[in-house]
Amino acid sequence: MTHDHDLVLRPTEAQISAALNPPAGRNGGDLVVETLAGLGATTVFGLPGQHALGMFDALRRSSLRYIGLRVENNAGFAADAYGRITGEAAPLLLSTGPGALTSLAALQEAAAASAPVLAISSQVPTPGLGGGRHGYLHELPDQAASFRGVVKSVHQVRTQSQIPSAIEAAWKSALTVPHGPVWVEIPQDVLLAQTSVPVVTGGDAFPEELPPRPELTAVAADLLSKAARPAIIAGGGVVRSDASGKLKQLAEVLQAPVVTTPGGKGAFPWTHPLSLQSWIEDRHTTDFLEDADVLLVIGSGLGELSSNYHTFKPRGRVVQIEADLGKLESNHPALGIHADARLALQALLETVVERPRPGVAERVREVLAKVADRIAAQELTLEQEVLASVRRALPADSPSFWDMTILAYWAWSAFDAKGPNHMHSAQGAGGLGYGFPAALGAAVADPTRPVLAVSGDGGALYSIAELATARQYGLNVTWLIVDDGGYGILREYMTDAFGEATATELTRPDYVALAESFGVPGVRTSPQTLETDLSKALSTPGPSVVVLPAVLRMFAATHLVQDLS
Repeated sequence: MTHDHDLVLRPTEAQISAALNPPAGRNGGDLVVETLAGLGATTVFGLPGQHALGMFDALRRSSLRYIGLRVENNAGFAADAYGRITGEAAPLLLSTGPGALTSLAALQEAAAASAPVLAISSQVPTPGLGGGRHGYLHELPDQAASFRGVVKSVHQVRTQSQIPSAIEAAWKSALTVPHGPVWVEIPQDVLLAQTSVPVVTGGDAFPEELPPRPELTAVAADLLSKAARPAIIAGGGVVRSDASGKLKQLAEVLQAPVVTTPGGKGAFPWTHPLSLQSWIEDRHTTDFLEDADVLLVIGSGLGELSSNYHTFKPRGRVVQIEADLGKLESNHPALGIHADARLALQALLETVVERPRPGVAERVREVLAKVADRIAAQELTLEQEVLASVRRALPADSPSFWDMTILAYWAWSAFDAKGPNHMHSAQGAGGLGYGFPAALGAAVADPTRPVLAVSGDGGALYSIAELATARQYGLNVTWLIVDDGGYGILREYMTDAFGEATATELTRPDYVALAESFGVPGVRTSPQTLETDLSKALSTPGPSVVVLPAVLRMFAATHLVQDLS
């Protein structure tokens, strides 16, 4: 009898020939790039450094395309976006010590947003490992310890024969749901030494699936079928698992209204009769969701941003589908189903019973009307017009990447993404500097569409060096910088809390002149000309910068007070 686990893939004649007749001059770095290519990688991001030169030298002997950024953290953001757009693990090549550590904030964002990033770092030479103080440049007592609390898994290599298997294991880890960043580190001497290991000609690139437990989906389907007032919260897991179509089918069968979280933008059609859109940071929406007798939460941990800052208190039964086991019931008691969103939705579609629920669309319209009236009463015409201008200027199929800035906070609630996987922001970890380098990564992933980046002037200064990257590779990214002279949201928070703001005002450059100094076209716009200027920039190939001097305000929060007037 033959068992599946007894089967071994036979090498092809070409693979045998390559193994027996490896080209001269190969080293450990070649094993890295050969393994990546064998797994299906086509593009790598990064920044060279002394200990990592073996990897970078090997790149010129490979078919991999290299995109070099100017700061490791920005390279991490670019890899993050590449992974989100393609669904592939994005290789990120880094050097030791300061180079590696500079990527930490980007890897935290990738972890929080479940973006598949395969970070491969060099290490000091093997004799310097183990915590001793040998005085090597960039030496740390335990470099991997700095990453264990951030990434999904850590893989340490000590010999050349370990390289292919370690990278393959990391690749699978990054792409097994929940996706996330992983860390591989390889000593300098292992990368530089000539190798007798045969050419790596293939790899198992298929991650494990995460199907739901059938007894749990049976109970969930029964609850949803019998519910009088079902509702759905759709998070980023729906987008990442490409389950938007199945979500729409289930919502229509159940006649269940759907609200998307900031991470789930575009998971459900914005103008659908069952769409509560993304106004999750609103008391009217919160009250509606609390009134559901069965609430289905898909691909969200119901964290701070997706629970109206933890003021959401469901009164009915909660069914939570989540690929990250640690997020199951972490904020609310629920029927927790540990599964990939797509597979779980398919199981529910096969078992739920359709039931008429008249009047649901009217209830949705009433909630949206209440939200609109609340915003209209706050005299925020400028903010609404600016966001509307951005939406009209951006092609419907173009992705956008938003930094932590007031216009992005508006977009979380009020921007129609026009489709799944079109709108991304740094709302996972909440760090500054994400928007522009992430947009560069998206432009590398798909050069056929213009990409929009949105930053404030504070966040823009984190990634201004990447104008050089945009110009070097001719990337099709338009960068909208909303210049309010400081950290606008912190200015607003501090003024509200303390009566005045401290440490929020910034001296900043002439962004148009600065862009032009990099050879990137720049234009200063106004709220009245924004749509025209942005449309022109987006329709012109290559990078561009549009600067909007404007002080925007946030709509009033509803998690602080219950008065909605």
